[in-house]
This record gives sequence, structure tokens and C-alpha cells, in this order.
Amino acid sequence: MKADNFDLQAYFSRISFRGEPVEDFPTLKGMMRCQLFTVPFENLDVQEGKVVSLIPEEIYSKIVEHGRGGYCYEVNGLFAMALDALGIPYRFVAARPMTYPVRRPKTHMAVVAAVDGGQWLCDLGFCSYGIREPLDLNGLDREIRQDSDIFRLSKGEDGEYLLQSLSDGRWMNLYEFNLSPQEWVDFEPANYLNSTHPDSIFVRSLMAVLQTPSGKKVLHGDRFREVSENGTRELTPSPDELPALLDREFSLR
Repeated sequence: MKADNFDLQAYFSRISFRGEPVEDFPTLKGMMRCQLFTVPFENLDVQEGKVVSLIPEEIYSKIVEHGRGGYCYEVNGLFAMALDALGIPYRFVAARPMTYPVRRPKTHMAVVAAVDGGQWLCDLGFCSYGIREPLDLNGLDREIRQDSDIFRLSKGEDGEYLLQSLSDGRWMNLYEFNLSPQEWVDFEPANYLNSTHPDSIFVRSLMAVLQTPSGKKVLHGDRFREVSENGTRELTPSPDELPALLDREFSLR
């Protein structure tokens, strides 16, 4: 994943990444967490009736130069640009979201990176449900705590990985995927569907999510919720209050 205008130092500045980056797991983990804590998941363009651009240069400009966020193709695409600049091997994978009441096509995109002899699932764009740091594909069938969240990864006989999270004492299916590598262009149809279909959750509701070191901030429609070590704070902003809330909580103007 390359963009002619990509600048690694500008990307590091945008995500507040400190330290000397090298091709190892600590760098991979540090980059992912820094981006999650600074670049929001958001669908403002879709809410304005736009089809989200998958042109790499426009993704970079939107997020790094203009301080925006994006949904899975954008935030994971930007992360892949940084991996490419660092020389860290990776592949795009197509995932089937399983948080819906009906079976869905593989419209989600994630990244699998290879460092330190292992393969690591990296995903910065699964709304409020996503993992918070790279997940070892060999760490199967065990509880994996990431801050206050707990995940589990399993693998079926058909070769499909299943990602789950523990919620209220029950395992919730998040998505399934396999390691068949996908090209960037393979996500064009799914992106168009997510940007335009009237049943798409991105078309139906305003969304913004920002992970924080102790929790997350989530705006879904007219409901705002912040989860932190201090508890949960909830608001129901009016339409007139939404712009100020987006600015204050997500740095989206």
C-alpha cells in the first residue's frame, strides 16, 4: 500500500508516536496503539452523502494532513502505508462481520503483519468492538486481555479464524477471516456498498469512536458514551450540540 505523498515522519507526528521505529513487534504494537488513540473511526463523509475515496493519496491527506479519521479501509490502509514504509511485510485480509443478526458478506478489511517470526492481526477499524493491539495468530483458544477488554481467537477446520470478545460474561462473535491475501482493489465493491446502501450502518447512523488508554469514546447516532477507569459517562446531545461534541471529544471539525 503506497501513496506518493506519504511521509513517515508526518504520520508519526499525527499519531504521536515516539521512539526509534524498527521492524519488530514493539514498533508494530506501539504504532497500532498510538494510531488508535489519536485517529478516530468515523463516517462523516458517508453521512454527507459521499462515497469514501480509496485513493491512497486522498486517504493520507484526509487523515494526516487534515486531521480526520475514517472507517476500516481508510484507517487500516493508512496503517499499511506505514508498514510498507518501514519494510514490515503484511497482507490485507477480508473479514465477515458477525455482529449482525443475519449473515453478512466479507465487507470488513484488516491487516496481518509479519514480524519477529510471527503473524499478527492488526485492525484499527472495527468500530467500538475492535482489538487494541496486534493479536498473535498462533495464540489460539485462550483469553487475551488487552487493557480492560478480553478477546479470543480460534481456528476452524475450514481454515477460518474467528475473533470473539468477552461481553457481560458471554463470548460475542466479532468476525471471521482467512489468510487468503486480498488486493486493495478487491475492497472497492464493499466500500461502495458501505458508503451507499440504505441498509448500511454507516449510511443509517452517524458514528465516531476513539480508543483511549483506559477505555473508549463512542458516538452512535445521538448517543455518546465514554468508558474509562472512572466509570461510564453518557450524553444525548441535540443536533445543534453535535459539532461541538465531535470537536471536543474526537477532534473532528
